[in-house]
Amino acid sequence: MIFSGLVAGEAGEMRATLSLLDSLFGFNNKLFINNQNLYLYINVYTLEEKNEQKYLYLYGIKLIFENEYKTTILNMTKKKPILLAPAGNWQMLNAVIERGADAIYFGIQNFNMRAQSESFTVDELDEIVQLCKSKNIQTNLTLNIILYDNELKEVENIISQAKEKGVDEIICWDPSVIQLCRKYSMPFCISTQASISNSSAASFYKDLGANRIVMARECSLEQVMDVIQNVDIEVETFVHGAMCIAVSGRCFMSHDLFNRSANRGDCIQPCRREYQVTDERKDYSMTMGSDYIMSSKDLCTIDFLDKLIDSGISVFKIEGRKRSPEYAAKVTEIYRKAIDLHSEGKLDVQAKIELNDELNKVFNRGFTSGFYNSQPRGDDFASVEGNASATKKEYIGDVINYYKNTKVAYVLIKGGELNTGDNILIIGKTSGVIELQVSEMIVEDKESTVAAKGSLVTFPCENLIRPRDKVYLLKSEEATK
Repeated sequence: MIFSGLVAGEAGEMRATLSLLDSLFGFNNKLFINNQNLYLYINVYTLEEKNEQKYLYLYGIKLIFENEYKTTILNMTKKKPILLAPAGNWQMLNAVIERGADAIYFGIQNFNMRAQSESFTVDELDEIVQLCKSKNIQTNLTLNIILYDNELKEVENIISQAKEKGVDEIICWDPSVIQLCRKYSMPFCISTQASISNSSAASFYKDLGANRIVMARECSLEQVMDVIQNVDIEVETFVHGAMCIAVSGRCFMSHDLFNRSANRGDCIQPCRREYQVTDERKDYSMTMGSDYIMSSKDLCTIDFLDKLIDSGISVFKIEGRKRSPEYAAKVTEIYRKAIDLHSEGKLDVQAKIELNDELNKVFNRGFTSGFYNSQPRGDDFASVEGNASATKKEYIGDVINYYKNTKVAYVLIKGGELNTGDNILIIGKTSGVIELQVSEMIVEDKESTVAAKGSLVTFPCENLIRPRDKVYLLKSEEATK
């Protein structure tokens, strides 16, 4: 169980504990002395009781407080990191809310690092905020591209509108955006584009007024913890999704080859392709093996998520605004489950295996732990250009109607074939992402086990769906390039 609270004990023992923590981590917590007892406020710890002893696990250190020291635990409250999920469009936004996100981050057209995603318009801010507030979801608006003078007036309008509509926070790093946020008293978070990798940089942005910082992806967990312990500011890190081969994503390859700037949110990812190397002095060339030497595998932290939670990271961020709604929904669901299991003391090895198996069913390029535990190695590069998952989706039809009283979907099959037992996705702007198995169906008013192209089909569906929602068949097949 993870708690924030007070550990109270005999003064000498607690001073020794503090000395140990300081020597190992430069640990700096609040001390209170009262009647020869010392109270140490500890931000994050794990408590376990066995044989009338209390074992305190703090950042991996086991501390034993015997009963003779009359150690007590007071004011214990569970603490979980905020799960921040991507919202590249309405389908994705609704899907991640339903799957357990605590907060969402989204962009406005032309002014975020995912210019090729559908994004939203300024006119939609009110609808986004109202929906999220009704679900108790925090809203984070990204304005984290390189900006030019002719764009500042429009950016100022976006920030003023965001403040007026009630957006919770702006994610940015350009000083011009920071200045505008300060002008409108708009809370802001510093983007990973700033490459914050030390306590001094974190303190600098805190002094500017930032509420939170996103650490550079090149930081190890130990380096992240250094900042958490030394600077009183919320720390956010990525826990899942695509990794860029360039430092903090500041790549010029797409711009140089195709005049599509990654730093303006318009990367077309030429790094993900297969390349040949040519010897200019001799007449031969070679394909670069089975690895895509500039394409990293996707970050996945399920195997050590407990360590990330125990470290005191405030916000866990899932990358993926350009990916599909079902991808964002599934990844959000899995990390929600993992965080909750950890708080219940149930995130064991078997649970991690099962969660990883689920993550393998949606788009991925293979998985890596990134920089958290060590420097990436040769096997952290992708072995396919596209999707390494064996599960693919195939569009098969549209929802014509939904009968709420009987909870039945009415669908027109426009392509392929639907069979009982098939797993399908139903995706819509308001419906989000619904995943179900077709248990039975009626085809053209007759019970049937198969529905061909052109058929009108009804089948049970517990979740509310809507006309014009799209229906996809989930198929398992070998990963393709």
